[in-house]
Amino acid sequence: MRVHIVYAHPSHECFTGAILSAFTAGLDDAGHTHTVSDLYAMGFDPLLNLDEYRRESTYAVDLPVPGDVAAEQTKLDTADAWVFIYPVWWTDCPAILKGWFDRVWTVGYAYDPGHTKAGRHVAASQPVAQKALVLCAAGHTEDELRATGLYQAMEAVMLGDRIGTRATSKEFVVLGGSADVDPEAWPAQRQALLDKAGQLGQDIAKTLPAVVEI
Repeated sequence: MRVHIVYAHPSHECFTGAILSAFTAGLDDAGHTHTVSDLYAMGFDPLLNLDEYRRESTYAVDLPVPGDVAAEQTKLDTADAWVFIYPVWWTDCPAILKGWFDRVWTVGYAYDPGHTKAGRHVAASQPVAQKALVLCAAGHTEDELRATGLYQAMEAVMLGDRIGTRATSKEFVVLGGSADVDPEAWPAQRQALLDKAGQLGQDIAKTLPAVVEI
């Protein structure tokens, strides 16, 4: 399976970076191939500029998209699975990843508004991955985030809106606990979470719907 990873953290010397390493090691062990968009390292611009806004707000699908956006769309098109790895900051992804969605999910590519303001029908070729997997590093555990409703909110935004119907199979996973677990227990808990990330890499193709040959 071909996997494209969007990584959003300014550092690799952190728990989020360790998740990326463990996950890609799992992919390698299972024989999958992968590419990575390391947004901070790339210097990806998360700001939708005026020309992009005008294209999106007028549904001008005949206008080209910027080169960096087109490059990201090509990476998605050539992958079977998409994986997003980032830390939870204020109950969401880092701003650079939010901006990635703002710019890469363009009209005519990621969604079809039905009709333009001029009344012309827009035929979009919405990309569809076999699987979309979201891996979040968080200070709080999944149980704590579920108890406060924050897990459900993050899952709804990422899978319900940003991924939506753009993937056949979707999964949202929080790997957390550094703020909730006793400091003496955290190293063992951390390793258990990294082991889980590695297993998710190995098993990424196992949870896909069966394909019926006709």
